[in-house]
Amino acid sequence: MKTPVEIEIINFLKKNIEPFEDNIYGKGYKAAATLKDGTLLPCVIFRNPNPILNLAIKRFKEEQTGKSVFSFTTKGIGYRKIVETFVTSGNKVNFYDIIKVEKSRFAIPKNLAEKITGETAMSWTAFVAEFKNGEKLSFGTTWSWDFFDLPEGFEFDDVEKIYNNSYLSKNGEIIPHKSMTNFEKDIAEFQKIYRERQSFDCFVENL
Repeated sequence: MKTPVEIEIINFLKKNIEPFEDNIYGKGYKAAATLKDGTLLPCVIFRNPNPILNLAIKRFKEEQTGKSVFSFTTKGIGYRKIVETFVTSGNKVNFYDIIKVEKSRFAIPKNLAEKITGETAMSWTAFVAEFKNGEKLSFGTTWSWDFFDLPEGFEFDDVEKIYNNSYLSKNGEIIPHKSMTNFEKDIAEFQKIYRERQSFDCFVENL
């Protein structure tokens, strides 16, 4: 049975945070969470545990029956590796350790995330965001799209336009990635690239 605080948190997420869909984890809610000891986790994704539980059970059965396309040639190693992946990997926080949730200013809104298209290069995505006041910021990520660092005075809700696969020069000019001849040399001449922020998963029933 959920405590009054847990029920309040669930209701807040459903009423105030726009959910997004993930092919593996299902529906998720991006928010900031405060723990019982006062620690603030600015980037937390709240999810229902059932999608990942079902996937884990499926993968275990496939490996045990030899039907997995990821099976290792050495007997037993594949199954152990799969268990290790589901049990020991990823950043997680217990729902019962959280006393408060609020909107995260680092969370990319769903409508904005949908405007960021494709990889800029292998395992790298870069884009420039233009805000309502005309200012621009450069962003980049290797794999995580949920939260990005953001300087004070900027909000993702104020983004009006996305320039995909691009960077910002020192004088504010938008530079397409395809025009770069030497990535490491050219990138040093551009404005700061705000990177993805590390996040935690919190699995909650009733979401």
